[in-house]
Amino acid sequence: MIQASARGLDNARQLCRNREAAARQLKAEGRKLMGYLCSYPPLEMVTAMDFVPFRLLGDMAEPITRADAYLASIICPFLRSALDLGLKERHDFLDGFLGTHVCDCGEKFCHLWNYYLPSQYHHFIDIPHVVHQASFDFLKGGLELFRSTLEDYAGRPMSRERLKDEIRAHNRQRALVRELYELRKVDPPLLSGAENLEIMVALMSIPIEDGCELLQEVIAEVKERQDGPQKKAARLLLWGSPLTDAGLIEMIESLDSNVVMDDICIGSRHFWPDVELTEDPLDGIARRYLVELKCPRTFRETTESYAKDQEVRFGYLGDYARDWSVNGVIMQSVRYCDTHGYEVPVLKDYLDGIGLPNLYLEHEYTMIALAPLRTRVQAFLEMME
Repeated sequence: MIQASARGLDNARQLCRNREAAARQLKAEGRKLMGYLCSYPPLEMVTAMDFVPFRLLGDMAEPITRADAYLASIICPFLRSALDLGLKERHDFLDGFLGTHVCDCGEKFCHLWNYYLPSQYHHFIDIPHVVHQASFDFLKGGLELFRSTLEDYAGRPMSRERLKDEIRAHNRQRALVRELYELRKVDPPLLSGAENLEIMVALMSIPIEDGCELLQEVIAEVKERQDGPQKKAARLLLWGSPLTDAGLIEMIESLDSNVVMDDICIGSRHFWPDVELTEDPLDGIARRYLVELKCPRTFRETTESYAKDQEVRFGYLGDYARDWSVNGVIMQSVRYCDTHGYEVPVLKDYLDGIGLPNLYLEHEYTMIALAPLRTRVQAFLEMME
């Protein structure tokens, strides 16, 4: 699916901005596409049965005109936008849909999608919210059921060796993503935050083998180019709910700052942890998605103190800040995202405790809603000086 007329960053940008056309091209070539909504579907199992995973996203530039008849206006606008695109037949190329329980609104979305936009195959995996042995056993049972429904649909078994091969392939892509992020550790970073987001969206729109090829091209290009980002005073980490358009990051980076690291699910959160290769591949998959994946929707066990609880939950962000020389954090979420909104007060306490200036932005998941945020970001950056 790599475009012959474009290479590296240009190709990633084209794929990001024309992802539905790219998916239709894959469909015309005989590939089967599986839609999914968030970072929790086990994509290793999807590709093991020769589906191309295609992440469902919203469109911040497209007014929501159909979905409000099915989802109340006080529900996450990202989900409403994604459903709206489906109802407008912008994702009519999908052969299947894999839903997971990440939040109550997300589950509602999955059931509405399956009812009003039925496809040849659909399945729903219930992901536990807590981490302990019973949760692991429950999730592994859910993965076994998912495997059996995929096998029934495909008419063939999912062998352990094929699944292990897919785990290796996905881990290879994750390693390349981490290598890409390494290029943002230097000052100035070799890659902007806006460019990085477009690459992440592109990866979630094409076959994994094409994604690895794209990453190799981008990494080689970025290492050699002379027109990368300029050195700026602020090196920021961006945290929060899904961002699918680079507009917010472009606005932030236009104000004497570089977004050098992120913790969003269209970014590092999706790609960071590998799947451990275990004798039964489902053991490694269950552990990766239940334990290793860092998302506010999963609760961690409490410890002997509030400070220790914060470290258990957010310590990885402190590691990011140290390794990427971050000197400020912008937390952002779409309005009505309870999953991220409830996390903000405790996360702010943690960031204050480790001496990182921070700002929280809430937005409506529309392009026009970004303009009023500019003044707040500018004031925050001035405060950091």
